[in-house]
Amino acid sequence: MKIIVFGANGQIGKILIDKIKKEGTHEVTAAVRKEEQAKDFQSKGVKGLLVDLEGSVEELTKVIRGHDAVVFSAGSGGKTGPDKTLLVDLDGAVKTMEAASKAGTKRYLMVSALQANNRKNWNQKIRPYYVAKHYADRCLAESGLDFTIVRPGGLTNDKGAGKVAISEQLERGKVSREDVATVLLASLEEEKTIGKAFDLTEGDKSFKDALGGL
Repeated sequence: MKIIVFGANGQIGKILIDKIKKEGTHEVTAAVRKEEQAKDFQSKGVKGLLVDLEGSVEELTKVIRGHDAVVFSAGSGGKTGPDKTLLVDLDGAVKTMEAASKAGTKRYLMVSALQANNRKNWNQKIRPYYVAKHYADRCLAESGLDFTIVRPGGLTNDKGAGKVAISEQLERGKVSREDVATVLLASLEEEKTIGKAFDLTEGDKSFKDALGGL
């Protein structure tokens, strides 16, 4: 499988690409914003492509074409305002969905946020981010793509626990970025995740058992 990762230079993206490369089963492309980031991935034997999520659907279609799956883990970041959240986390995401459809790439994984589907459970401190995730997820679910939406809880840089909880609705909890990346890779390889959206936190089940129970 040829996989393209948007947000490849982010923390989850980097871990996911390392895992894909180490596993050796799939090919991976890192979609990044800056030339130096692309060169850094290329120096590690990973194809790097410059991508502007504020660019056109046509440009994104060219980038996605030839890949079997898209992983969207990009974000405008905590240091930007609601305007960039709207342009990247929402419109940028939706444009990659449109581009994937045009490119004939059916498989699409979205990194969302815990309970983004449920307005009453949003973290009000970052409400614009939740609005963006909510509507991007809804667009993906209605896109006709073979989607999986992963909604992780509070992200940590801890070593992966190797045990997770996966459900349509979970209480607030934390999860390591490493475990999120592992779930993303496992989801690509588990057909039961197609058409599913779920919360993800630390838990007591193996990745295989948690995803297999969907």
